[in-house]
Formats: sequence, C-alpha cells, structure tokens
Amino acid sequence: MAVTKVHIEEFLALSKQHPVLDVRSPGEYTHAHIPNAVSFPLFTDEERKVVGTTYKQKSREEAIKIGLDFFGVKMRKMVEEVENIYELQSTKYDLSSPADNVIRNSKIVLVHCWRGGMRSAGVAWLLDLYGFKVYTLIGGYKIFRRWVLEQFDKAYSFKVLGGYTGSGKTYVLHGLKTNGQTVIDLEALAHHKGSAFGNIGQPNQPSQEMFENKLALELQIAKEHSPIWLEDESQRIGDVNIPIQLWKQWRQQPLYFLEISFEERLKHIVEEYGNLDRERLVNAINRIKKRLGGLETKESLNALLENRVEDCFRILLTYYDKWYLKGMNNREGLNTLLHKIPCETVTESNNQKLL
Repeated sequence: MAVTKVHIEEFLALSKQHPVLDVRSPGEYTHAHIPNAVSFPLFTDEERKVVGTTYKQKSREEAIKIGLDFFGVKMRKMVEEVENIYELQSTKYDLSSPADNVIRNSKIVLVHCWRGGMRSAGVAWLLDLYGFKVYTLIGGYKIFRRWVLEQFDKAYSFKVLGGYTGSGKTYVLHGLKTNGQTVIDLEALAHHKGSAFGNIGQPNQPSQEMFENKLALELQIAKEHSPIWLEDESQRIGDVNIPIQLWKQWRQQPLYFLEISFEERLKHIVEEYGNLDRERLVNAINRIKKRLGGLETKESLNALLENRVEDCFRILLTYYDKWYLKGMNNREGLNTLLHKIPCETVTESNNQKLL
C-alpha cells in the first residue's frame, strides 16, 4: 500500500466513515480542530516547541533528528493506540450490512497536521508500514480553515425563527427537526442560550475558531436539504460571533415570528431559570446593568434576593423585549419579510404552525 494525498473535499467525505487523526500538538487541537477528529499528537506541546526552535535557529536536518528522537520511542504505542481508535470506530457499523462490513475491514485512517508537512508524513509512513490504508490532507488543517471561511460566503436559503425572549424558539426548532425539516441550532453549537443567563448550566463555550469549524460543517450538510431553519440571533452569542456575512444574509430572508403573550413567556422563563444558582443569576444581572439601568438593576436584584423570582424576571423580560424589538426593526424590508405566527402557549408543538 501507499499513502494517498487527497484534497479537502475528498478528505471530508472520507471522514464521515473513517477515523481522522489530528497529529498536531495537544494545544493546537484544544484551541480548534476538525469536528470529530481524534487528538493523536506526534509531539507534546513542549516537544513541538523544541523542534520548531531548532528548525529556526539551526537547520531543518537537525530539527528532523530531534523529532526522530521523540518519535522513535512512541512508535509501538502509537500503532496500538490507532488499533484501539479504529476498533472503537468500527463498532458504529452493522456487520449484517455487506457495505458496512467492507468499511470495517478496510482499515482506512485519515491523518492531518497543520500544513500537510512532516508530522502527518511521519505518522502516515508508520501506519502505512503497519498495514493501514492512509489518506493525508493536502495543505493540512490550514487548508481546512480556508474551506471553513469559504462556506460563509456562499448563498443559502434560510427560514429564520423569531420571537421575544421566552417564546420557546429552541423547542420549536427541535420540533421542526423531528418533522423532517433542516435545522441548525446555533445556540447548541455555541454552548450558550444567548441571554445574559445563557451560559448557566452549559459546557464551556468553544473558541471562535472551533465554533466556525462546527458551523461550516453544519452548513455543508444542511445546504443539500435547504431551506435551513435557524433561530434569529444577535450577531454575538456569548463569547462567539456569528460570521458577519452569514448573519447579514439571513437578516434579508423570511422571519417567522412567534407571537406569545408576555405573561406566558414570563411563566416559561421562571420555570426555566428560576431554580438556577442565585449567585450566578446575580452575576448575570450585574453584567448587563449598564444597559438595564441603575434602578431596574437594583429592583431586579432585590427581588431575586427576596425570592420574588417572578418580579425579577418581569423586569428582565421587559428589558429583553425592548432590545429584541429594536434589533428586529433594524432589519431592511421587515414589512415583507415578517410572518407573524400567533401562539397561545410556549410549546414545541408550535412547530406545526410553521409546516
């Protein structure tokens, strides 16, 4: 067998059925990586630093020699680790299916580093020697990032789900997906629900780069089954930003606005957030005090500390309604884009009114 070099489109297609080994250092992987890739570092962060410094200050040949010192003692362990990774991946396939049985027995793995250079070449050589069929990515992770950014410049057909805070838009999106609609859940990708309280109970947010990586792959898949439903968001979700060209694009497409009464939404918000950690709720209110206003901040905090949760959220919901309305009215051509969907309660079944 021989190592096969492939371009990004073929690499991503193969990655849907075969393990992807990211041989960059742990720090590089942690910052951002191809979604579903496994961290399989050739060098530790410190080893990478030593090799890189030697390359710059001495020579390429000396850097390779030092790299081989690090690599040589790891070879057996790396092969055994790939066997475990491959076996774990192969359990995803149904052996009763001839097609999936072929996939399981093909022993194909994909390897990439930062630029498709020596790190991926070294690991690919080892795995090829052992008997794996190895594909490497031409241009490495760097070319993947170029591909990611290109996805945000493409044209998409969106249907945007709007509504004031507490309208249960995420529930409705889930209902639409259950009914066969194409949906991208931006808040799930960002690990944040959008408001000042949106990070409470959520995993740590991904880096901006990782958020973009996940979003680009979602768009690639969804584009084949458009139109794409997504939630109307501000350009920023917590600490990550929606690519501006994409955000501007969907603000020019149909907006389906869930019309639900203030009291129904307040009831839903109290149920969703009322039992969260009080200290984190206080910190969240303090983060928006400049926009909320001094008096409203004081009153909402007092209500929360006195366990008058509904009074607290009544103040906050009024604030969020004002800001959402302002953002919605800034849309160009709103009169022709806006479709109001009257709803009595906050429920996933409201998705039926959109089908």
